[in-house]
Amino acid sequence: MNVVRTFPLIVLATALTACAGKPARSDAPVASTVVAPSPAAEAPAATADTGVVDAAPVAPVANPAAPATSSPTAAPQGAEATAPKTAASTAAAGDDDFDALYGGTGNTGSAAAYDPWEPFNRKVHKFNNAVDRGVARPLATAYTHVVPRFARTGVSNFFSNLRAPVTITNQLLQGRGADAWDSLGRFLMNSTLGIGGLFDPASKAMVPRRNEDFGQTLGAWGWRRSRYVELPFFGPRTVRDVFGLAGDIPLSPMRRIEEDKIRIGLQGLQLVDTRAQLLAIDDLRDTAVDEYALVRDAWMQRRNYQIENDLRSKRDRGHDDANSPIPVDAMPMPQWTH
Repeated sequence: MNVVRTFPLIVLATALTACAGKPARSDAPVASTVVAPSPAAEAPAATADTGVVDAAPVAPVANPAAPATSSPTAAPQGAEATAPKTAASTAAAGDDDFDALYGGTGNTGSAAAYDPWEPFNRKVHKFNNAVDRGVARPLATAYTHVVPRFARTGVSNFFSNLRAPVTITNQLLQGRGADAWDSLGRFLMNSTLGIGGLFDPASKAMVPRRNEDFGQTLGAWGWRRSRYVELPFFGPRTVRDVFGLAGDIPLSPMRRIEEDKIRIGLQGLQLVDTRAQLLAIDDLRDTAVDEYALVRDAWMQRRNYQIENDLRSKRDRGHDDANSPIPVDAMPMPQWTH
């Protein structure tokens, strides 16, 4: 991949880091919302981007299957970051993790979102919402009305399978050879028996689905706490994940398609498919007292859970969240070298 394509993201990441500076160690991040954590989750958090933060898995905003979407209500601002509680189905460790991720009744807490750039982020969030309401949501709604469910499932399977090289590479970088082997087997099975990834025979064969990116790898390497930043079009990120975008670009198979019309067409379809999977949470967002804080807190806690989950042994690792932020390979970008 030509270095010229990654240069703008690297410049953006460097600029964000330069603006951030290094906060005083005594200047602890202040949360914009008040959430009552469980006693087991209470722990001090570091203030620097490279500090360690306690894991606080809660229901992710980006997961359309989350129970939180079944009964959207306007919640008080202090309770926006968590989804409605559901009864835990089992005491097993894996199910506890699943409950923690999707809104169960386990002992889950909330880490304060580190958001010193909140005024700027709110302006970008307002812009992103305008684009979403005016373009992305109507397209996704029309897509779900016109395209049958089985076809939409095939499209989602295809793009999920296409991200396998990114996942495998980052699992190797994290030292998780067994997971990388599973992901490789899944990719080969779905690419052949699944007809290019349109079908998912690997799931029926009980091969676990994992999703990794370079932002998670940086977190596994020690960059746990990072300030929140919302990017135009890309949406919620952290400074760490901005660097992660630059690391994932060369690994994307879609970026290797030289024909602009084909590549941008596939990227547009991936964006619509990603947005269609989030339609289930629109009511929850629309009725929130502070929609920005809801998105930020839930996204940050979900991201922390993903990173902490990577650090566990394979036997103790919980369920992965199949949904991620807008992937870098879904953003149409021109061939600047032409």
